[in-house]
Amino acid sequence: MKKTFLVYRLALIPFILFTFCSVINSKEAHAMQSIKGKKVVIIIAKNNFRDEELLEPKAILEKNGAAVTIASSSLKESKGMLGAKVSPDILFTDIAVGDYDAVIFVGGTGSSEYWDNPTAHTIAKEANKVNKIVGAICIAPVTLAKAGLLKGKKATTYSSTVNDIKSEGANYTGEGVERDGNIITADGPASAKKFGEAIVKALQK
Repeated sequence: MKKTFLVYRLALIPFILFTFCSVINSKEAHAMQSIKGKKVVIIIAKNNFRDEELLEPKAILEKNGAAVTIASSSLKESKGMLGAKVSPDILFTDIAVGDYDAVIFVGGTGSSEYWDNPTAHTIAKEANKVNKIVGAICIAPVTLAKAGLLKGKKATTYSSTVNDIKSEGANYTGEGVERDGNIITADGPASAKKFGEAIVKALQK
């Protein structure tokens, strides 16, 4: 009797494993479809963008079904601070905000080129005005701050630029990733993955 019961239990193992895997796959499929059809434009510096801050969120967004466009101030191959090489799809001056569900600014030392750039400010403000997701990581939140988007908003940034965003009225929280409404900011490379996940979550709604 015990032997028969043991055989019965062993026979159930493949069924249990199949059911478990089916549930996991179903959840993954749901996640993949959750932002399917969403379009995201990621703006990088023409040189010295921070590699992880582009590559990790990009991979997460694409894994979850989003179409990602890379924009920069030059169409020439851009080199990241750690050596990654990327050929932008479009010039950032050609961004049509209405074509995208999210506009993301990547950091790295080169991203300061957008801090005082009127076109970058216009893109950020137009996206915010129509409630698109607007994100920035590392030192890139300074661009949003100088565009007036962080005034009275909870935000975070790289340690060297805390005063830059606070001087523009941001409520600096010191978090790795911070979201206030449609605006998502992150403090640097170590938070790149969570930053990408936060963008995905925001696009699901």
